[in-house]
Amino acid sequence: MKNDEEEHFDEDIEITNSREEDEQEKLYISPVQHKKMLEELDRLKTKDRLRIAERIKEAKSFGDLSENAEYEEAKKEQAFIEGTIMDLERQLEHAVVVDPEDVATGEVHMGCKVQVVDLDTGKARWFTIVGNLEANPIEGRISIDSPVGKALVGKHEKETVIVRIPRGRVSYKILSIERM
Repeated sequence: MKNDEEEHFDEDIEITNSREEDEQEKLYISPVQHKKMLEELDRLKTKDRLRIAERIKEAKSFGDLSENAEYEEAKKEQAFIEGTIMDLERQLEHAVVVDPEDVATGEVHMGCKVQVVDLDTGKARWFTIVGNLEANPIEGRISIDSPVGKALVGKHEKETVIVRIPRGRVSYKILSIERM
């Protein structure tokens, strides 16, 4: 039998784990990405659903469904559309829209452009901190959840960060921070 202190400790663990799971589920996105997702969801639910319903109806008119390739293809497309709708709805449910206008200046946050210099090579470069769905490292758009993004967020100009990346470690000094 547990004493009161042990029971209280177990409750704290459950609450902490729940908070950690909630934090992991968050999907940080920009207002532009949020709008794109809502527009895609609307298109899928209206135009695409109607279009596929018509395809299925037409394919059914061809007769025997067991050997009807058009019907099978339309049903596969319907399943794909419904899966995409479910994914978008789940993402939007966990979305946290971060407007660059709402974040403080002088500190790295999502929606900022950050100029850094690699202290080993002397090479300067710009990173734009974005949500996972908007990341494109080739264009310098890095995710807030990437190793570099995590290291930079919350830092200020002139600070140095050391980041573990797949090829080892890199040290960056922050030269400037701008809003997008």
